[in-house]
Amino acid sequence: MVGAVDTTVLVTVTGPDRPGVTSVLFAALSRHNVSLLDVEQVVIRGRLTLGVLVACPEDGEALHEELEEAMATVGMTVDVEIGANPGRRPLSSHAVVVLGSPVSARAMRTVAREMAALGVNIDSIRGVADYPVTGLELLVTAPDSAEADKSLRTVLAEVAARENVDIAVERGGLARRAKRLIVFDVDSTLVQGEVIEMLAACAGVEDEVRAVTDAAMRGEIDFAESLHQRVATLAGLDASVVDEVADGLELMPGARTTIRTLRRLGFRCGVVSGGFRQVIEGLAHELELDFVQANTLEIVDGKLTGRVVGDVVDRAAKATALRDFASQVGVPMDQTVAVGDGANDIDMLNAAGLGIAFNAKPALREVADTALSHPFLDAVLFILGVTRNEVEAADAVDGLVRRVPLS
Repeated sequence: MVGAVDTTVLVTVTGPDRPGVTSVLFAALSRHNVSLLDVEQVVIRGRLTLGVLVACPEDGEALHEELEEAMATVGMTVDVEIGANPGRRPLSSHAVVVLGSPVSARAMRTVAREMAALGVNIDSIRGVADYPVTGLELLVTAPDSAEADKSLRTVLAEVAARENVDIAVERGGLARRAKRLIVFDVDSTLVQGEVIEMLAACAGVEDEVRAVTDAAMRGEIDFAESLHQRVATLAGLDASVVDEVADGLELMPGARTTIRTLRRLGFRCGVVSGGFRQVIEGLAHELELDFVQANTLEIVDGKLTGRVVGDVVDRAAKATALRDFASQVGVPMDQTVAVGDGANDIDMLNAAGLGIAFNAKPALREVADTALSHPFLDAVLFILGVTRNEVEAADAVDGLVRRVPLS
């Protein structure tokens, strides 16, 4: 606590990082009976910047002289700023995550300029990823109003489109760290491609099915009707083809890392798909998912009948499935995350506490809390505040660290 006659002193130490710097600094400070108010440190490419804010009951100038002498012994420079008593550091109102390949200086200039124009202050910046994209996390303080929040999101979405980066905006505080459940769409989200088109290729009706799929993803055709149309074209296909397609599924880059990391963090993970249970159940088991909701293909005498069994998992059913999953495991909806790519995912993303559009069609991008345009699912982790270093440190324990060269 700062006393009535104490003066605050901000000490900034810079120079090459080496063992003993912090020890020397605090030894010098301890000789002046100071109280610590705040400490921050960052090391970038071996260069240390260490800031210490203290309450000093003595002459700040005398402290300055001793600090310069002490830090010179370890090759560091010191800047000392003497000021009045500080107020409490305000809690940042938002976290802004900028992702790109690369993130250019121009993009960051535009982000900073547009936020300043809105009266938003940048409190801190840290790197959260250098692979497979570059990620920077900005903690910022915006004016406290719903209109200011909306303006920040709208303006940064426009910046993202202009500067070829992804920008996620979330409310700060505990709520950001409280997410406990995540569901993914499957086709073109958890896995590459559309399962129905893979089955259609085996039946020789790929072009016909793709045209209907594209229209449904754009929201131009009711999903349930489009599914019935597409499945009908598969009538007579041998059921063994379903297993062949399941065996050939390719995960989206970063999918395995994402699921593995979220499970380590205690997340419940699931999939909610307008695709087919017979195709994705094996993959769900392999990934140790907690929840699977999908359509069931009707198979009679080893052949697909061209029909699905039961109600179609459509746009409304996806949102219902998310709510049911959350209820089963006792997770409030504001602590849920949903990731998808098509118009069929709109209700699910709207229902979730955080809705992430992944390489999505415009109809979904418009309603999602944030949108990702890079083809790496592990970018979801960076939006949730998990850093690449944390991911790889956990993987290293199990001998799993492997960076695949990016083309």
